[in-house]
Amino acid sequence: MAAFFLTMKRTLFSAFLLSSALMFGACNNDKTAEVGTEGMNAAATAANDAAANPTVDNPNVAAETEAPNPNAPVMTFTESEFNFGDIKPGEVVKHTFEFTNTGKSPLLIENATASCGCTTPNWTKDPIAPGSKGTIEVQFNSQGKSGLQNKEVAVRANTQPSITQIAIRANILPESTNGPVKQ
Repeated sequence: MAAFFLTMKRTLFSAFLLSSALMFGACNNDKTAEVGTEGMNAAATAANDAAANPTVDNPNVAAETEAPNPNAPVMTFTESEFNFGDIKPGEVVKHTFEFTNTGKSPLLIENATASCGCTTPNWTKDPIAPGSKGTIEVQFNSQGKSGLQNKEVAVRANTQPSITQIAIRANILPESTNGPVKQ
């Protein structure tokens, strides 16, 4: 019986050593053997092709290191901020911001996003020729809001810089009471 346990012990130990050797042998950290020189050369060739054939971006949008485009469109607002003043709770108010393209090429607004779901921008979708005017209407819903409100709208266009900020302000009055208390 003791011989049986000894044989079993040796068999289990041998199986453990064999599985350990297979596991460590399968974990090869040499990436050259895994990818091969062909794969490494293909990656280097792809990188060289990208450098030789760069993608063409919008010529009116400059990166931080590029010189500004003197022909880029310019969005010049009559006002970049509007204050509604005091408004009642739940009131929906609108204001139209007007701008002129004072640049030398057509201006195209890609998107306008508000800082809050209670503020909805709507803008001129067609290209605005140099010297022409466009608008951005901003609607503010004061439902569930109170006190001073400052909301910003980011306008993304083919200008330099590509994002222009406009803002609305409002003071939402407290809920009114039912009038004077009778005594």
